[in-house]
Amino acid sequence: MTGAQTGTGTGASTGTDGPRLRWAILGAGGISRRFARDLLLDGGRVQAVGSRDLATAQRFVAELVAEQEADGLDNGLDNGLDAPTAHAGYEALVADPHVDAVYVGTPHSFHHEHALLALRAGKHVLVEKPFTISAAQARAVVAEAEARGLVALEAMWTRFLPHMARLRELVADGTLGEVTTVIADHSQRLPDDPAHRLQDPALGGGALLDLGVYPVSFAHDLLGVPETIDARSTPTPTGVDRQTSVLLGYADGRQAVLHTALDVAGRNDAVVLGTRARVELAPTWYNPTTLRVVASDGTLLEEYDGLATGRAGGRGMQHQARELERLVREGSTASPLLPPEATVAVMETLDEVRRLIGLAYPGE
Repeated sequence: MTGAQTGTGTGASTGTDGPRLRWAILGAGGISRRFARDLLLDGGRVQAVGSRDLATAQRFVAELVAEQEADGLDNGLDNGLDAPTAHAGYEALVADPHVDAVYVGTPHSFHHEHALLALRAGKHVLVEKPFTISAAQARAVVAEAEARGLVALEAMWTRFLPHMARLRELVADGTLGEVTTVIADHSQRLPDDPAHRLQDPALGGGALLDLGVYPVSFAHDLLGVPETIDARSTPTPTGVDRQTSVLLGYADGRQAVLHTALDVAGRNDAVVLGTRARVELAPTWYNPTTLRVVASDGTLLEEYDGLATGRAGGRGMQHQARELERLVREGSTASPLLPPEATVAVMETLDEVRRLIGLAYPGE
């Protein structure tokens, strides 16, 4: 049967039944800007923005408000003002009584510190991927959240996208037969300036944690925790990984073949192979995208369009915010799409890959 489908699919979060949470944005960089914009496009509430430099936070707010007005959006603010509050310093941000949840969008090496800061202030946290730079740090964040009854969710936004929900359905209903192999690449041509955060070991730089975390998390999502891990890598002049290839092995013979690089632009596609059919995820597979289901004899079984992820102009980052809001509304702290133990397991795999390739960060 050949067909086209659209929609959220089983397992995609809606999370909009009831009042929206009031979000704070911790860190005023590019990834925070994209998250805030998608949140507003989805009807969410950006209550406050914090940066170490007040002028940076104020500029972020001004640009966000200008975009909001251009799009005709209502932020539903709760601070008596007509714009999100700009805070100088993260302590002031997490202490804001009008804030319910904090999005942590600072560089990798600060995720642990900033997530704990927000949790200890009683705020739920959505922590940009990679969750931390090590499994030990991830466990500490998870333990703090559990002790306080708060949500600590990794912002691995791909897990929450509609096409990933459809892929899980195809695996679960047997359309693919037995899944034997996952192949995924995430390679981009990124800045090679030695002073850039991606080149800096002190900021958790390198391809693996910035880009490779996507295919590693993808393999964990579909195949689970691997039994064996092999890896090969080439370093940059600054000592972080330029290119890394990872082979994950499982006791029943399944494999994941993963690749990442920060100095070349790849196709960034992925394929899931099964004994009856395969799923081809179109570039860029970790963004909202389409997928094709192809039988072993070459027959096209399905085309799924996962590009419709909300209002025009969105990038798809709203789904992870919806999921955290759903958890809070329902009194839960663990998402079935990405529970805390799964985030820790991904970090454990990344730790082992780093051990194999000799990539260590200062202070470890």
